[in-house]
Amino acid sequence: MPNKREISPALNASVDVYVASRPPFIQGIISRIRAQKESDSRAKPSTSLIDKSAMLTPGRRAALLDKVAEMVDENVGGRSDMCLQFAGLLNLALRHLGSNSFAVTGTATYLSAKGKRIHTWKHAWVRVGRELIDGNTDSIVENPMVPPGVQAAPYWGPIQDIPAQRLLEQDGFQVADDPDVKDVWWPDLKDWLEKDFTGID
Repeated sequence: MPNKREISPALNASVDVYVASRPPFIQGIISRIRAQKESDSRAKPSTSLIDKSAMLTPGRRAALLDKVAEMVDENVGGRSDMCLQFAGLLNLALRHLGSNSFAVTGTATYLSAKGKRIHTWKHAWVRVGRELIDGNTDSIVENPMVPPGVQAAPYWGPIQDIPAQRLLEQDGFQVADDPDVKDVWWPDLKDWLEKDFTGID
């Protein structure tokens, strides 16, 4: 059992009750994720980030994405189905740092190298002026609803430079408040921003 904090995605069920209610193949995914958390070997967005941004600094962009990922990954099933929470938490951080950012929802479509549509689903990302941050996509391979072959590196940069194998269509709605984001992760992230972030180059 991990000694790090775990959060149930079900509002009315504890972590143990939630895990016990999942089918065996989902329990297997959770077991692998728990083992990776114990060994500190979970994937980080910065490892595969496509970074074309003019905001902050490269080091600060990477550190911020990784910190948001670390927190959202406290969900017992990992962060592959947590794009709303990831975008919402990242948006709070950027606004705290003075950016006029927005967490938005829409449809994400992933294409093969030959341009064939592989997968489409509801998604969330962050908009800041002419830039877009789609930071949680490295975890997509862990989602059992996503077919094999779908891969999308995290992206932070100009909207017109979004990787060609990804289509993002914003539907115009902002991400709604999430209790875990607002009450659990944001207080900790705000503290980190004020104490540690300023020292990152």
